[in-house]
Amino acid sequence: MAGTITMAEAVTIADVCPSVSVVIPLYNAGRDLPDLLHCLRNQTYPSDRVQYLLVDNNSQDNTATLLAQAVPTLPGLQPLTEAEIQSSYAARNRGIHSATGDLILFTDGDCRPQPQWLERMVQPFADPAVGLVVGQLTALPGSHWLERYAKHRELMDQRYTLAHPLGAYGQTANLGVRRSALGLSGLFRPYLTTGGDADLCWRLQRSAPWTVAFAETAIVQHRHRSTWSGLMEQWHRYGTSNGYLHHLHGAKRQSPPSARRIFYILGRWLLKEVGLGVGSVVLGQKDWVQLVATPIDLWCDYVRYRGQQRSQLPAAAHTIEPYTPPTDLRPT
Repeated sequence: MAGTITMAEAVTIADVCPSVSVVIPLYNAGRDLPDLLHCLRNQTYPSDRVQYLLVDNNSQDNTATLLAQAVPTLPGLQPLTEAEIQSSYAARNRGIHSATGDLILFTDGDCRPQPQWLERMVQPFADPAVGLVVGQLTALPGSHWLERYAKHRELMDQRYTLAHPLGAYGQTANLGVRRSALGLSGLFRPYLTTGGDADLCWRLQRSAPWTVAFAETAIVQHRHRSTWSGLMEQWHRYGTSNGYLHHLHGAKRQSPPSARRIFYILGRWLLKEVGLGVGSVVLGQKDWVQLVATPIDLWCDYVRYRGQQRSQLPAAAHTIEPYTPPTDLRPT
């Protein structure tokens, strides 16, 4: 009969286009939400195979109102709330518990998934050995000099996290996981405030011999910091994360800044980068921000070290939220 899909065809469709749940934690995301929703509407992946779980983590702005208004405009959108624990990881756990997709993909409220993001993130999962897929992060266009600095240094590039000495991991701004794998590893630590992405990826790989795939063309754009305080907060958080991961997984601690090393780097910077680069800046061949990148790097490195030294892992952060995947992993 015309228009009828046989059982064999249905299996084929499910294999080619597995069901996907997209989990996005939100906190005071009113400014970013319209653009994020626009990106989700423009995804090339079949809309009837996607569930969008946007979790409001106790926002104090108009996030909840915008989410409610968006339900009729985005197929598969399901607004959720996590108001008990103020943590993006707790919010992600709330989304996972409501997920019906075979695959769970993560991004953030201030991110902009490109149209083929879902399609390209799903492709590596065709290999049953793949338990994690890490997509690439690139910079949103920005005119502020700090945004240009971050773009020049590729601060969010996932190739760096994939090369971590303790094991590959991906930042949750662009990460995918096979839902069935979470039954052994458990979910995010709900009381952890930073470092939860590495922690989950490492636990998942230790729970079973899963392969990590890099989907370099599955791109999510991320906004870099445009204020000095915001940049310093970011690097302090990186240090805190490293301190937490040292306690939880034995991650190597950052060594204290060496005065000898700092003077050597600054001397080389003045002689080579500044001395040879000023002409290129004058001729418009190089952005002046590239000339000041090295001293900014040194200060960020110091702030990261200070964050590591001040980190104190909360006792509650040892808690791993358990998860039992439903027997039927396909949505009804």
